[in-house]
Amino acid sequence: MKGSSNVLELLEKMNLRVAEEYKGYGDVASGLRVFVEQLKSKSGSFDEYVQQIDAIEQQVTEFEAHMHADSILFYLKCMLPRL
Repeated sequence: MKGSSNVLELLEKMNLRVAEEYKGYGDVASGLRVFVEQLKSKSGSFDEYVQQIDAIEQQVTEFEAHMHADSILFYLKCMLPRL
């Protein structure tokens, strides 16, 4: 009987210890959830800037293509009189 009592006491202590440790994990998870929500609200304010960057990138791509075409035309104009 005493052995069963000791086992039950040990089990109770283990349960309390595990509950205490997992309580800390719950606090961490709750803090992370708040942090993620804050990041989401902050990242939303960057959407306008991301759109502007995308537009600039598109303009640069078009400009580079135009400059490449102009370079080819210039080269051809220089070479044609020699032919």
